[in-house]
Amino acid sequence: MKQVIQDISNGETKLIDVPAPALTKNTIIIETANTLVSAGTERSLVEFGKSNYLQKALKEPDRVKKVIDKIKTDGIHSAYEAVNSKLSQPIAIGYCNAGVVVESDLDEFPVGTRVVSNGPHAEVVRTGPNLCASIPDSVSLEHAPFAIIGSISLQAIRLTNPTIGETIVVSGLGLVGLMTVQILIANGINVIGMDYDKTRCKLARDFGATVLNLSENDDPVRFCNSLTNGLGVDGVIIAASTKSDEVIHQAAQICRKKGRITLVGVIGLNLRRDDFYEKELTFKVSSSYGPGRYDPLYEDKGIDYPFGEVRWTAKRNIESIINLMNKQSINIEPLISHKYKLTNISQAYGQLASSSSLGIILEYDSVSDNK
Repeated sequence: MKQVIQDISNGETKLIDVPAPALTKNTIIIETANTLVSAGTERSLVEFGKSNYLQKALKEPDRVKKVIDKIKTDGIHSAYEAVNSKLSQPIAIGYCNAGVVVESDLDEFPVGTRVVSNGPHAEVVRTGPNLCASIPDSVSLEHAPFAIIGSISLQAIRLTNPTIGETIVVSGLGLVGLMTVQILIANGINVIGMDYDKTRCKLARDFGATVLNLSENDDPVRFCNSLTNGLGVDGVIIAASTKSDEVIHQAAQICRKKGRITLVGVIGLNLRRDDFYEKELTFKVSSSYGPGRYDPLYEDKGIDYPFGEVRWTAKRNIESIINLMNKQSINIEPLISHKYKLTNISQAYGQLASSSSLGIILEYDSVSDNK
């Protein structure tokens, strides 16, 4: 089968032949119809791969410390070989996959079921029961991969815990940010979207948000105060990607007293104590799709958390997004900026560098009807 891999040593994205995964206990085999390129995550991988050793080191300071420790214990030659070996190992990329079950050891997903999962960019993937969900007939296989991105947005919203009538700022209007905007609006929240990109600002406005184009140099604090009678917003969800600490400082400035800030993006985090002390702000970092993510018992063994104890797990968040799609409460089509056949993978990843790219769909020939 064909699979997309990332060469971390040089940033090259390749389509290679690898053995198809075999069915194991409590898993399903999915024949892929469409996958979604996660612009933020996968662009950062490409940029990391293309950087030189020094640049890689600056981007991964924690790992540099591990290398230094290895040099101290094993010597520089051994450490150098270990780093080279690690960088030469290609990694499978992608985590937004939709297709049809072709083999199954799970009663929940019989053969022929249309499913979305966090599987990679590959013609055939294997997954367990807790990181996938069934797709209703009303949701296309082209739109379904956005349920994975949407679950990331939803988990950040759940941590922020907005109530009807509150005002929440979404800072950063990429895929995660625009999904966040739509989910909030679908639940009766007043949304202010902020970004430097006018096209993304327009999309957020079309979805129903009040928008501030940061490239026009308007003061975010004055803008938000004008919409909240000078009280400040109830919360900020940061979906931006930047090394700057200014985003978190700005979020604190526009929040009301006892406001909430949730980080789902990647930003500089040199926090200023006064920002949080004076208003007693709450700051949380959202982790992926929700509870269960990165838990090997949940992901690999298929052991679910009790419904009454953990209402919203990763799987149940994915199902919630699929349900919103089914009800047409969120609109996916405007989020698709480009479509490419899997064989045109170099063009697809070349598009990541363009400011016009948003949701890039990869189309597979494995499933005859991928709509």
